Amino acid sequence: MSTQAPPWVAPRDAISNISAAGLPELSLDADSDPFILDIVVTVDDEPVPLVAFIGIDRLRAVQAPVHTHDDSGDVWLEGDGNREVTLGDFFTLWGVRFDEDCLGAACAGLVVTADGQEINDPESLVLRGNDVIEVSARS
Repeated sequence: MSTQAPPWVAPRDAISNISAAGLPELSLDADSDPFILDIVVTVDDEPVPLVAFIGIDRLRAVQAPVHTHDDSGDVWLEGDGNREVTLGDFFTLWGVRFDEDCLGAACAGLVVTADGQEINDPESLVLRGNDVIEVSARS
């Protein structure tokens, strides 16, 4: 997991991150039961763009049930297992340290909201059913 300051890239070996998150390896065409949400990340009040292919291993044609297709901020939940995916799983797929205190290198003032409501246990926040999740921290 990256303990560096942003920007963060999508892992080249995404299959290892999919395994680390305990998520199923799905084919790239697994698009059943789709749901899209926005995850907005800021560090030191600066936006951190979500990058393309978080949760997608293009070399092996495998994806996790949560992934990004591009850098728009849209996060896709598709395929088997997508209803149980947590915010902690998403950051594991991205390869970025995310715990009760830290986001990457930023280990002060971590705040997570889901549709405007502050979340006390952000790692366990189930993504499905939320429209916008905001994650902010300070160095």
